[in-house]
Amino acid sequence: MKKSPLLSLMILSAVFMIIGCQKESQSDQQHYNLDVTLSGGKAFGSIKFTQSQSKIITLDTKVARLLPHHEYLLQRAVDAINVVDGNCTSTTWLTLGKGLTPQSIVTDADGNGEESLWRDVSAIASGSKFDIHFQIIDAATTAVVLTSDCYWYQVR
Repeated sequence: MKKSPLLSLMILSAVFMIIGCQKESQSDQQHYNLDVTLSGGKAFGSIKFTQSQSKIITLDTKVARLLPHHEYLLQRAVDAINVVDGNCTSTTWLTLGKGLTPQSIVTDADGNGEESLWRDVSAIASGSKFDIHFQIIDAATTAVVLTSDCYWYQVR
């Protein structure tokens, strides 16, 4: 049985549409889960920002080359809801931790530390989008030691 060129074109179009939808879905996934880079001088850090279906965000935070045996805090600031322009302007910093309880990140003898933090965003409507940025501050002096670029995330 001979296939018509029109049928082949329709099948090819359907395949491209499916692939396009999958790429969009993968792109959306990038906004639920972020790999945040923190930098400042010779020190650096990272945050693995993962959002569960139950709207719990885990913030697996690592820092390196900071002062040894010292406490630091992770903070975030978000811009107005659904105003996503890639330009983080908010300076309303919220200290993160274990739920609503702030939690220090304590460094070891080499100035490295890590902490698994989390935040519940179930009170925020699904689909809400925000520009967001992060900083690590010295817990004793509140001096900013690490900062991130601007990211955007969407509440699952």
